[in-house]
Amino acid sequence: MDSSATDRFDTSRFEASRNRLASLAYRLLGSAADAEDAVQDAFLHWQAADRQRINVPEAWLTKVVTNLCLDRLRSAQARRERTAGAWLPEPLLAGDPMLGPAGTFEQRESVSLAVLTLMERLAPLERAVYLLREAFSYSHAEIAEILDITESASQQHFHRARRRIGAARRRGGEVDPASARRIVEEFLTAASSGRTERLVALLTDDATAISDGAGLTEKLMRYDTPHRIAAVARAGLTPTPAKRRFVGGTPAVHYALVNGAPAILFVLGDQVIGAVTFDITGGRIATVRGIAAPTRLVRLTEAWRQYEPGTPLISQW
Repeated sequence: MDSSATDRFDTSRFEASRNRLASLAYRLLGSAADAEDAVQDAFLHWQAADRQRINVPEAWLTKVVTNLCLDRLRSAQARRERTAGAWLPEPLLAGDPMLGPAGTFEQRESVSLAVLTLMERLAPLERAVYLLREAFSYSHAEIAEILDITESASQQHFHRARRRIGAARRRGGEVDPASARRIVEEFLTAASSGRTERLVALLTDDATAISDGAGLTEKLMRYDTPHRIAAVARAGLTPTPAKRRFVGGTPAVHYALVNGAPAILFVLGDQVIGAVTFDITGGRIATVRGIAAPTRLVRLTEAWRQYEPGTPLISQW
């Protein structure tokens, strides 16, 4: 095989792993853009390596991507960004290959916005062990090889991470899709019509809401009582001429799944200009996230342009 044919063959081997590597990097970093950069850096490492000596390309590439992501998480810039109170996971539309694998409940949960947020509480090494084990089903022996730690250390990191995430997350299992949609539609109707009592009734007693303020504020805005959340939802989701001027037109409002959770998307032309996601437990809404900063919606918008949406919940908001 000549050198050009070898390069094509080796590139195809890398491409066969690209989606899996991207989904690992996204889970580790919580950012699609950073995940793509990490995978591209891994490709450069792959091109520079003596590939004839790599016996198991999948394992080698997993190790490279994991460690590139850990370097990013440990960098001074990442620590500043993530401790400044302005970090949110980047939302992804259902069907995005970065959301895979999704064959088990644990795999689907590991890419939810709730768990991606909770993983910010973990040290980088704990996060890597947790995801490699929980989402990608690597053995502790394999994880030890990937991270250059002992097998017992991998087990300790995993149990510590699972304990910390389990203690903080809301349990309720997966929500029936029809019920989730009904609850979200009721929330939208109540908010846009100013029905505060109905909004409060749809929220858990300890509900929280988070908004990035469309990127206009340095820190995230947080609300932690049902009445305060209802007031903010009513103010934010009621259409007005001023809001239409601000966004540059009259968007449509669509129901969608984002990171496996129910969401409403505000779409102007072919551009997603806002997303509101919901965590539902026990038939009520536990968390509301408002995401409208353009930098957080780039990949979601790209996916939306390839998506075939159903009838909008509101055709002209």
